Amino acid sequence: MYDIAIIGKGPAGISAAINAFARNKNVIMFGGDSKKVLSSPSIPNYPGLPDIKGTELVEKLNFHLSQTNTSFSDKRVTAVYSMGDSFSIQAEQDMYEAKALILAVGVDFKKTIEGEDTFLGNGVSYCATCDAPLYKGKKVAVIGYNHESIEETNFLSEICSKVYYIPMHNEKYSFNSNVEVVLDKPIKFQGEMQAKQLVLQNSKIEADGFFVLKDSYPLSSLVPGLLTDGPHVVVNKYMETNCWRKPNSTI
Repeated sequence: MYDIAIIGKGPAGISAAINAFARNKNVIMFGGDSKKVLSSPSIPNYPGLPDIKGTELVEKLNFHLSQTNTSFSDKRVTAVYSMGDSFSIQAEQDMYEAKALILAVGVDFKKTIEGEDTFLGNGVSYCATCDAPLYKGKKVAVIGYNHESIEETNFLSEICSKVYYIPMHNEKYSFNSNVEVVLDKPIKFQGEMQAKQLVLQNSKIEADGFFVLKDSYPLSSLVPGLLTDGPHVVVNKYMETNCWRKPNSTI
C-alpha cells in the first residue's frame, strides 16, 4: 500500500513526487518522460531555466527525481477504482493500492471514436496484453496511435486468427502474415450489447474485439465515475475530485 500514486511523469507529476518525498511519503509513479516536453526545441517560460531545450529540462527533472525514493512502473494504467478510503490502480495485468491518487496526465484534446466509451469493456479494450486471451483464435482490429501499438499488434497476431491494423501515425511498421493493414479513418463502433463492427470513412470491419492503443485515454474511462468538464477534471478548492472519500486525511 503506497501513500500516494501519481499518474503522469511530466513536470507536474515530478513536482508532486518531489514534494511528497519531502513529506516522507511512500510514492509510486506511472508513466514515461513527457513527449511534449522532449519534442520542444526551446521552452522560454519555465521558472529559473529560460530558453532551455526540452531534452535538457527532462534530464534535469529526472535527476532531481532520482534524489527521491519514488518507485516507478512503466506499465500503462488502464483503470483506477475508488475503494472509499484508498484507490486500486490497474496497470496492465498488475494491481497497485494507494491511499491517495494524483492525476498529472495533462490535457488531451483528441476526440474519442464514437461509441468508444459506450463499448469500453464490451468489445473495446485499451490493453492488448490484458485482454488478448479473450480473443484466442478470433478476429480483432487495432486502431494504433503510437509505436507501442505496432508491438502489441504483433503480439495479438500470435494469439488471434486475424488482426486488422488501422495506423493513426506515420511510423514504419512490420507485421506477421495474418495482420492486414487498413489505411482508412475510423468513424464509429457499432453493435448492440457489444461492439461488433468498426465503421471507417470508406469501409467497415467486422471483428470479435477492437483495441484502441494510444498514449493517453479519456479520464472518464480511466477513472469510472470521475466528474469532468470537457478535457478537465472537476475539483474543489482543495484540488479534490468527486471520487475522494477521505476528508480527514493528513495526506
